[in-house]
Order: sequence, then C-alpha cells, then structure tokens
Amino acid sequence: MEYIVSARKYRPMTFASVVGQEALTATLKNAVKNKKLAHAFLFCGPRGVGKTTCARIFAKTINCEHITPDGEACNECESCRAFNEQRSLNIFELDAASNNSVENIKLLMEQTHVPPVLGKYKVFIIDEVHMLSTAAFNAFLKTLEEPPSYVIFILATTEKHKILPTIISRCQIYDFERMDVPKIVGHLKMVAQKEGIQYEEEALSVIAEKADGGMRDALSIFDQCASYSQGNLTYEKVLENLNVLDSDYFFRIVDLCLENKVSETMVLLNDIISRGFDGGHLINGLAKHLRSVMMASDPRTLPLLEVSERQRQRFAEQAKKCPVKFLYHALRFCNQCDISYRQSNNKRLLVELTLIEIGQITQEETPPGGRRPTKRLKSLFHQLVANSQQRATASQVAATKLPTQKVSQPEPKPQTTVSVPVSNGTTASAPAPTPDTPHRKTGGIFSGTFKSLLNTGQQKTNTTEPEIINKEEKKQFTQEDLLKEWFAMCNRMPQSMAGIAARLKHVTPKIVDYSNIELVVDNQMLLDQIESIKGRIRKTMALSLHNGNINFTIRLAEAGEIKPILSKREVFEKMRKNNSAIEQLRTILDLEMA
Repeated sequence: MEYIVSARKYRPMTFASVVGQEALTATLKNAVKNKKLAHAFLFCGPRGVGKTTCARIFAKTINCEHITPDGEACNECESCRAFNEQRSLNIFELDAASNNSVENIKLLMEQTHVPPVLGKYKVFIIDEVHMLSTAAFNAFLKTLEEPPSYVIFILATTEKHKILPTIISRCQIYDFERMDVPKIVGHLKMVAQKEGIQYEEEALSVIAEKADGGMRDALSIFDQCASYSQGNLTYEKVLENLNVLDSDYFFRIVDLCLENKVSETMVLLNDIISRGFDGGHLINGLAKHLRSVMMASDPRTLPLLEVSERQRQRFAEQAKKCPVKFLYHALRFCNQCDISYRQSNNKRLLVELTLIEIGQITQEETPPGGRRPTKRLKSLFHQLVANSQQRATASQVAATKLPTQKVSQPEPKPQTTVSVPVSNGTTASAPAPTPDTPHRKTGGIFSGTFKSLLNTGQQKTNTTEPEIINKEEKKQFTQEDLLKEWFAMCNRMPQSMAGIAARLKHVTPKIVDYSNIELVVDNQMLLDQIESIKGRIRKTMALSLHNGNINFTIRLAEAGEIKPILSKREVFEKMRKNNSAIEQLRTILDLEMA
C-alpha cells in the first residue's frame, strides 16, 4: 500500500475538521448558507495554517447540490464526488510562483468566459498570488473587479504586503492566525491514535513548539520523529532527533546563576557545547526561557506561555525564586550577546562572559555589568573629605597651643614687573615669572595662556591684547592652510569653552587680501563673544601659520550671506546629488550613512 504523509492523509475535508480557524470558517459557512458570496476572496497568513485547504473546502461547498443545514458540503452529490476524486471541471488551481507572467493571466481570463458544466460556479484558486509580476497584476485588475456572475476568485498568499493595493481593495480579506501549541498538540494526539503510535505529551509539545504555529510543519516533524522512534514517541528521542536542547539545561543554568555559581555554570556550558550545540543557539534558547519565566511570574501573563501544563508549573516554580530585576538584566545581557555573536571572533568567550555577567547579577557587592556601586564611591569620598577636615582642624588647634616665637623669615626677593598693554592705550604692571616658578608644558594658547587669563577673573584682563611674539615670521599660507589650522585651534580650546568652540567651527574664515582675514557671523551675540577673544585667536593663528602679520576683521553677515547649517547626512545628500560617482560608489560597496 502506498505511503501517504500525515500532512496529506489527514488534510481537512470539511470546515468542521479545520483546526485553529474557528471564527474564519464560521464566517465562510454563514456566507454559503445565506447565499451572500463575494466575487473575490483573499486568504492571507503564515505557512501551513490552512489557506489553500479552506479555499478547496469553500470551492467544493458552494458547488454542492445539497448543502447541509450547518453550511457543510454533503459529499454525496455528483459535484462533491467529482471534487473528491479530483476530476472536477469547475475548480482551477494556479501556482502563481511558476505562472506569473501576463500570458498566464490571459489564458486564465479566457477560461472565465466558459460557463460551468456542472454546478453553479467556476472557482479559480491562485496560490502564492504575491509572486505575480506587476504587469500580470494590472492585466488581472479588470476581470477581478467585474467577473462573470458564475466566477469566483480565491487568492492565497503568505506576504500580503507585496500585493498591489488595487488588488486588495477588490477582495474580501480573511487573515489566518498562527496555531497555538495546545491546538497543535491536540491534533497530533488524534493522528497518533489513528496511526497506533505511542507518545508522551511532552514529546508532542516539543514538536508543536518546533513547528512555530504551522500545522503542516508539525505533521511533517511528527512523521520524522515517529519514523526515528519506531512508533514510540518519547521526550528524549524527540530531542535527539530534532537536535533540540533539553529545557532542563536552561532551568539548571538559571538556578546556578541565582546562586552565583559561575564555575558550575562554565562546566555545564562545556557539556552543552561538547554535545554539538552552538553557543548562539544556547543564548537564544536561554533568552526564550527567561522570557517564559518572566511571563510565569505574573498570573495575568501566565496564559501567554505556549507549553504543556507540566512545563507551565515548572516555570511558575522557578519564577518564584527569580527577582524581576534579575530577569530584566539577564534578558538584556542575552540580547546584547545575540547582537554581537555573529561579529565576534571568539564566540565561546562571548557566551562565557555573558553567563558570568548573568551569574553576578544577584551578588550584593557587584552590580550588573561589574561596576562598583555609585553609593560606595560617594561614601568613600565623603570619608576622605571628613578625614581631611579633621586633620586641618587638628593642625589649627596645635598651632594655637604653640607659644608665639619670632621666626626669621628670608628676605623677599625683588619682584620685577613687566608692562602689559591694555586696550585703552595704557599699560598695566604685572609680576614677571621668577626663575624658581615651575612652568607646565602647554599644548597651545587656549590650553595654557588663555585658560590662565580666564581663571584670573572677569575683569579688564579679558580685553588684554596678547603680544605677537613671531612678528618677524612672514610665511605664505593658503585658504586650505587657514581652514586646517582654524579647526585645529577649535579642537584645542579648553573644556570650559566647548560652547564657543563648537560655534566657531561653523564660522569659515576667508583671506580677503593677503594676511587680512575676514570672519562673517550671523548674529550679534556670537560677534561679541569672538571680539572678546579676538586677540587670543590672532596670536594662536599667527603661531600656527608662522605669520605674525595676520589681522582679523569680524562683521555681521548680510541677508544673502546667511546659509543654513547642514548636518553630516545633509552634506552627504548634497554631495550625492551633485556628483553621481559618489552614489555609484555607495551602491557598489553597499554603504549606509551611520
């Protein structure tokens, strides 16, 4: 006797035998009973949930000569027998994946002009309709909108978003749902009983989870496991055949991490990898397990678990031991590992570090991420400050108890002064540095001289014009050299001037006539800020460009000179429009703007 796979052998033949689509089948049966049939239907949903099966049942039922009171086909009339024996001339199936051209659609349209020989309707089932070309869709539009009264179209697709909106607007849309684990397990039990196969419910649950909501996939996996286990489906044999990691490993990993047993976790990880399981597979399974534990921690989310009743109880028991904070941080670590896994050169080390981080979450001394607590740092600094204050108080008390003595002090060294020019034409005296004064090596005017001038206060020293010390240098420089040194100066400015440094980067200095540089700003506030440090800018640029004769002129921009400040992406888009070669290079290298 010829062997037939379970997905074909137990394919539903009536609406009542369709699993998991009760609301949808009830709607179709009511439409048949009330004789209110649309001319076009669109069945969409994931693979293996019954789209084509329901289309065939619906096509058989609307042509049945003796429809039952509940809207089912009688399976006894000539039309039903012809359909069951696959010799019906009123039902046409077209695979759009291999017949997606305009010529195929035209041939289909020609068949719509011939009335049905037996029955009331000609039904055209087009599977994977999203594979039709745009030209084929357009050729199909007119017939789909106004077909003959005896023609009904049933379109089936797994990718609804790829269908033209003009097609969708002409159809009644039925969305098929993914099947949950209990419904798949119930159907597999029925198949196992009819086939005489012994089974464990947990084994069927593993098959249902592996099917990911598709009944056809579940039946295919069921046949595979039944063949491997010689008709006795046990939990261990199903895991071995499907190469699925036992859920006990995940329960043990979580228990060890809660107890901060990192060494035992590493031994368990080595055992898992030695069995041939990939580290990325382990992390994905652990993330799914942690998500299930989190769902089991709240009675309201417990029904979201698509597992067997025994597994649901185990999750609920472990959820009582897991703090919610632990679950949140563990899920975040698993997600980060999953993102970095493909790019990692040492994948096992990445998995080990992730498990170590999860195992340290519940440690009191070390928070998630391995960083020292902020509160401990604060208390440490408070203690240091308190100790220093106590020492200062003790030294003051000791000084008051000592008898006053005449202490010979060294004669003060004569202090020399230097004249510093001031903007009003006068000079001010300032102490000159002595040879004993240590000098710190500075990285430029803005990191040394200018910063020290700022720290002396906001008096008239802000307007003090620094002296150019390289007036004898007259090296030639270009506009490119000027821009290069200008941005270098902005980058060297101290942190206290980060705001004005960022604004100066948007100001473009230009050489008006040689050694005379013009700065055009777009508002008075920025002009005043630049004027206050104009002398320091001049001295810095004179040293950088090796030209002591440069001068700066600052003015407000006129109406036509103000240009919008573009972001990096906007600059790139402008370059791409102006130069087609840049876009070609981006396309060839498959680059994206970060």
